[in-house]
Amino acid sequence: MLRLNINDEISRLRTVVLGTAKSSGPVPRPEEAYDPKSLEHILAGTYPKEADMIVEMDAFAKVFQKHGVDVIRPEVLQDCNQIFSRDIAFVIENKLVIANILPEREKEVEAILHVLDKIDEDHILRPPEPVHVEGGDVMPWNDYIFVGTYTGADYKSYITARTNKEAVAYLREQFPHKKVKSFELRKSNTNAKENALHLDCCFQPLGKGKAILHKNGFLVEEEYQWLVNFFGADHIFEINADEMYQMYSNVFSISPDIVVSERSFTRLNTWLRQQGFNVEEIPYAEIAKQEGLLRCSTLPLVRD
Repeated sequence: MLRLNINDEISRLRTVVLGTAKSSGPVPRPEEAYDPKSLEHILAGTYPKEADMIVEMDAFAKVFQKHGVDVIRPEVLQDCNQIFSRDIAFVIENKLVIANILPEREKEVEAILHVLDKIDEDHILRPPEPVHVEGGDVMPWNDYIFVGTYTGADYKSYITARTNKEAVAYLREQFPHKKVKSFELRKSNTNAKENALHLDCCFQPLGKGKAILHKNGFLVEEEYQWLVNFFGADHIFEINADEMYQMYSNVFSISPDIVVSERSFTRLNTWLRQQGFNVEEIPYAEIAKQEGLLRCSTLPLVRD
């Protein structure tokens, strides 16, 4: 059996589900796009090719293997985009929460049944229907659970709004000893530079007390300011709208001092090294065209 253990975003990673780009299907039609960045690339004819995305994900897998991480892959479903395993489930402490995701994506959960079979059934949580939540919006951080959400009355009109206020209440109920801190995110169905699809698109805590932040991803300035105060202004790497669009905040920590990052993120990677991090640079720019990057492709199951 798998003994799940996730209390933060940075402790030494032991076991992870890494998505797959194999048989990811044809280029979606514009009306099938789940987010504005994918739509942009569909319309421009620059949507990523499966072969290129497989190469990128293999590079990520090699970094995990280099650092002794046990990597599990989903079963490959025919013509199904299974890259973003973070969306379909997430772990807090010793519980795995199955996300209530867009109905079109439910079959992605079936592809990790071989993982769920190794987990004690009592440790698998299946939120009720009104609870909408995706793993990109949920970050365990020691005593806290940070949650990105959108609670506007027009929630239903945003395909980019993935986690609702019912999810925040559900997490408080399931983890009563944690402080669940929610953040209202800026949403846009049409402009990728004005859309924080998930919390990890505008915020990422790192080791050494550092964090990456994008102010405009937050709708409420006080909530953004809370994070600045929590980490300390001099510990924060603030990214601009273009860097958020490139997914600068969606890096992934294998341990407190090892960060996997996209090789083109020169400004960020330079800063990370100046702070004493070991930066593993890999190509991931094609996958980024779907408004997701390194953290989105991972479902950590065990950290020390």
